Amino acid sequence: MIANLQQSDMTPPEYFQWEAQQLDRYEYFDGRVFAMTGGSLAHADIALNLATALRERLDGRCKVRNSDAKVGISESGPFTYPDISVSCDDRDRTAQQFVQFPCLIIEVLSPSTEAYDRGGKFALYRQLDSLREYVLVGSETRLIEIFRRNLPGNWELITCEDSSEFTLMSLALTMPIEQVYADVIMPETT
Repeated sequence: MIANLQQSDMTPPEYFQWEAQQLDRYEYFDGRVFAMTGGSLAHADIALNLATALRERLDGRCKVRNSDAKVGISESGPFTYPDISVSCDDRDRTAQQFVQFPCLIIEVLSPSTEAYDRGGKFALYRQLDSLREYVLVGSETRLIEIFRRNLPGNWELITCEDSSEFTLMSLALTMPIEQVYADVIMPETT
């Protein structure tokens, strides 16, 4: 989730050095940095459930990273912090500063960032040749939307609202939706 803009142009190396000294995390776009904000408890629980389930199911064949791991669209940015990224590429296993070859990115939606996650952020992620699926997970309603790149390179939407499970083709695994929302207290609707 992005908050306020910090006004200063930086090169990627300056950004990495500067951010390492900060208490907060910052996304990087065209020389500018944006502070990241925290999410709701439901958001945190869903992200943890997903990361834990993926890590257990993948059993070391792919690297699962949480929202503390940057994804670089290229060597020079932009650099973002998705809620979960999964890479099966050996180059990302030994990466020190950012992941560059994820096959799966998951964002848990929040009211303040939903438009960005669906629009601008997804537009950035589509530039990653390695990305096969982009998943949006509701934190206020039980909804999982999977954007999947097909063979011609077009993105298809699979909506899992009333399903009992969903399939991540990029990882060749199926998960119960109940596991994603286990012990999650959804906000009361007004």
